[in-house]
Amino acid sequence: MAKRQIPVIVLAGFLGSGKTTLLNHLLGRSGGTRIGAIVNDFGSIEIDAMSVAGQVDSMVSLGNGCLCCAVDTSELDGFLDRLSRPAARIDVIVIEASGLAEPQEVIRMILASDNKDIVYGGLVEVVDAAEFAATRARHPELDRHVAIADLVVLNKADRVGDEARREVLGVLEELAPGTPVVPASYGRIDPELLFDRKPREDDPSKTRQLSFEDLCADDEPDGHDHGSCDLDHDHDHDHDHDCHGGCDHNGHLHAAYESVEFVSEEPVDPRRLMEFLDSRPEGLYRIKGFVYFGIAGHKHKFAVHAVGDFLRFYRSSWARAEERLTQLVLIGRGVDTAALRAGLDRCRVTAGEPPAEEHSMWGVLRYAQG
Repeated sequence: MAKRQIPVIVLAGFLGSGKTTLLNHLLGRSGGTRIGAIVNDFGSIEIDAMSVAGQVDSMVSLGNGCLCCAVDTSELDGFLDRLSRPAARIDVIVIEASGLAEPQEVIRMILASDNKDIVYGGLVEVVDAAEFAATRARHPELDRHVAIADLVVLNKADRVGDEARREVLGVLEELAPGTPVVPASYGRIDPELLFDRKPREDDPSKTRQLSFEDLCADDEPDGHDHGSCDLDHDHDHDHDHDCHGGCDHNGHLHAAYESVEFVSEEPVDPRRLMEFLDSRPEGLYRIKGFVYFGIAGHKHKFAVHAVGDFLRFYRSSWARAEERLTQLVLIGRGVDTAALRAGLDRCRVTAGEPPAEEHSMWGVLRYAQG
């Protein structure tokens, strides 16, 4: 069975938007999922990296300036190699980009990597609701960053009134039509919107986050350290403050997520599924699960992973006694759940209908890894 590649998610946003707070939230709510965090700090004193290290010791820091200004990908590749090695048992990697980074350049570096064990997992753009107009005036490139995002987190949404929040949401919709926008406060979003959380194991030593020391302990066989592990710490000063004592500042802003579960014993037609995925509605944040296409000669099981506009299929093999099923979970807010179920039902290959042919898989294979 082909090894599943580790998704690399880029977490971007301008200074003070709340990226570090969101990253700490993900690390603290990861369950049994092991997250490798790469903090790309700007400046000689990396405040954000210190903040993450103080919260959870599961990070690597890229110092010496902004990642997007690097000449090549060698430094980033070194850290990705460390995090993706089997001994690390990492499930997902999150890169917190500098507040001054160009996210498309960070994405370019991931896509240009020679590491076959990782795959680009989407761009999450964090936007400060309270400072949106000021940030946009100071950084006109914000419009471009939002436009290429797969998911937008409207952070600090509790700090603005309903009318102002609706106005910001309207602008974001104009900048990126159809891109999911999740209002949040204190960076609190459901990690399931970005990656699958594993159940926490009974033995904490098996599921604890990979420590900074763990990564640095393995020197290369040639005795040289390929990629410094020094904590040179972004002046991306997050003004979010985490809560203590279990308080909940989300109030009525807490996203009321709706989920749709779809199970089919009948095979799914690949063309109709791709039509469904290409026209998925606004507000549908996440799709995950497995698809059974039932095409003669195709023995693969396809896992599907979508965050906003980002879509990827992963091929693997069915276990010998595993039942051939399509099992999908769709997560969103303000979506027509009945319409989603009806759309998925139309993807079934019903009794008496000829099975899909090999060439009908082309649309799926464009997004396939492994």
